[in-house]
Amino acid sequence: QVQLVESGGGLVQPGGSLRLSCVVSGSFFRFTVMGWYRQVPGKQRELVASVTPGSGITNYGDSVKGRFTISRDNSKNTVYLQMNYLKPEDTAVYYCNAKRVLGGIEYAYWGQGTQVTVSS
Repeated sequence: QVQLVESGGGLVQPGGSLRLSCVVSGSFFRFTVMGWYRQVPGKQRELVASVTPGSGITNYGDSVKGRFTISRDNSKNTVYLQMNYLKPEDTAVYYCNAKRVLGGIEYAYWGQGTQVTVSS
């Protein structure tokens, strides 16, 4: 059973920082594309950032470029999202996602989500 466990959410003032962590169970972590998504009520879940295995190529949503940084530590089966200069519009539930291809089939796994609230 694959499990993704997020932590690090909370309440922060505008301009502040938070770091989210996601620990993935299983031995395939280093083969997966890891990503962070976020969702607010009434809207679709959107990609915040992703990082590939191996070369570690990153990709960011336009609204977070220059403020957020995704990184991974394969020795700890963990992906991080460092969020700086947070804005009220960053308020959302943040979900960790893992994608891997096995036998030509893509499998996607999700964490339970962690709430991030940016408010004064």
